[in-house]
Amino acid sequence: MNRLAGRRVIVTGGARGVGAAIVRIFAAEGARVAVLDRRGEEAARLAAAVGGRAYAVDLADVAATREAMDRAITGLGGLDVLVNNAGILRFSALLDLDPAEWDEVFGVNTRAMLVTTQVAARAMIAFRTPSDDCAGKIINMAGAGGRTGGAGYAHYAASKAAVVALTQAAAHELGPHGITVNCLCPGFVRTDMGTADRTVQDIAAWSGLSPLGRLAEPEDVARTALFLASDDSDYLTGDALNVAGGLAVH
Repeated sequence: MNRLAGRRVIVTGGARGVGAAIVRIFAAEGARVAVLDRRGEEAARLAAAVGGRAYAVDLADVAATREAMDRAITGLGGLDVLVNNAGILRFSALLDLDPAEWDEVFGVNTRAMLVTTQVAARAMIAFRTPSDDCAGKIINMAGAGGRTGGAGYAHYAASKAAVVALTQAAAHELGPHGITVNCLCPGFVRTDMGTADRTVQDIAAWSGLSPLGRLAEPEDVARTALFLASDDSDYLTGDALNVAGGLAVH
């Protein structure tokens, strides 16, 4: 359908899982995509397959993140959509949680999102004159954990709750420039990070929590991201959309 024809897109954490699904679907819909990921070789292979660009970067490094964003925007000739998908998942009992591990999770899941959003928004504002048309779209990846929390991952859940708050604040500040900011809150997704180290029993139990009786596939989340990147969502901003197969009712 070419819903993103000509759109210039950056996807962080785009080498694997949900990020890779977003890259493929966006490219299939006509977007020109740049992938930012610390897995440089995987990102390069995916970018080559979709006719995009890849930039190896550790998003925990603020200076390197700014540089990679600038290079990607220059390579694309501007920026229309930023997808902040990169994230890390760690587990620890609350009373055993080391503050250094807390900082590591927030460094990638939240601080990097602030940095990429700042660079992207400045570029969007510079390239466009605010008008009735949407000047740019920023899509942040939160998670069901950011709304409900859970035992064993206080740092991850807190970082994702911060993503929701950052999304709402950014939507208010960037709205006058014609930039929308929304986030997605996936539930359990069949990815390396989401289910690779889980047992068959774990997956069956999680599937049973959804009225649909299954876990999400990466493409389920990617198609919702496509909606947020398209013209169909031009009047949607500051929202956190559940992509959790009904898990939010529990």
